[in-house]
Amino acid sequence: MHYTSLKNFILFFTDSRTIIQSYYVRLNITRPYYLSPASIMILIALSGCKTADIQSTAYPLAQQQNQILEEKLAAYTALGEALSAREAEISAREKELVDLYAELVKEKKALAASKANHAENQSNPVSDQKTQQTIPKEETKQDPNDNRIVLGGIENVFLDPPNLEFSARIDTGAKTSSLNAVDMVEFERDGDPYVKFHVIHPETDKKIELTRRVRGHVRIKDHKSESRRRPIVSLRVKLANIDERISFTLVDRSKFSQQVLLGRNFLRDLAVVDVSKKNSIPSVDPKESESK
Repeated sequence: MHYTSLKNFILFFTDSRTIIQSYYVRLNITRPYYLSPASIMILIALSGCKTADIQSTAYPLAQQQNQILEEKLAAYTALGEALSAREAEISAREKELVDLYAELVKEKKALAASKANHAENQSNPVSDQKTQQTIPKEETKQDPNDNRIVLGGIENVFLDPPNLEFSARIDTGAKTSSLNAVDMVEFERDGDPYVKFHVIHPETDKKIELTRRVRGHVRIKDHKSESRRRPIVSLRVKLANIDERISFTLVDRSKFSQQVLLGRNFLRDLAVVDVSKKNSIPSVDPKESESK
């Protein structure tokens, strides 16, 4: 506390003495215990020194606190940068996982297609290994009274639907006929089972969608994989003088040259096979087939 004049100091001293004396009177303190003016001045001086000491130490303390806060702020900043780097690393790893998952799905589809093809090989070992059963020559000699036609190992057949001619393998070693079908989806219509699938146009390679009622299922079991149920549908087949509606098992024959395989359920009592021949039967006229 600063004083601007001696007069103010004397007034302050006199007022302080009066206040102290009145305080002692209220406390019934006798004269010998009054503080002298010199004592009062000493106390005031000591109080001022203490205040100065407190003020002198307050600034270093605040500076130290500011330094601590700055150090904490620097530590938090470094931690934030480390977290940002960690987030970037996690994002990169997530992208890697997405790419790996996509590759896994692709490999899984390829494996499923390979298993299906292998199952097809197991179901028709003679035709798929291209070691078709050879019929003895005496069987190819037709009896004059035998109305069965002689077919080659490969013939063109007309299917309805889709009202197109396909190259077909004639296989006496296969019990049932099969048709190449992709994108198969089974569903119900009015309580009856149906299947929607695509066949490949033999000339344009475009997909042709067909919907047929499911007549049953056949289960193909492979010793290296689980058994698979394959739908059976009915299609009209015309070859030479044969015009029959027979059952086809829908399978994926994409890797084979012929989309159609005619088995014994088509050949029985209607035709014999001479594997030395190929495309020996004239093509069917689609208009003639539609008129019938």
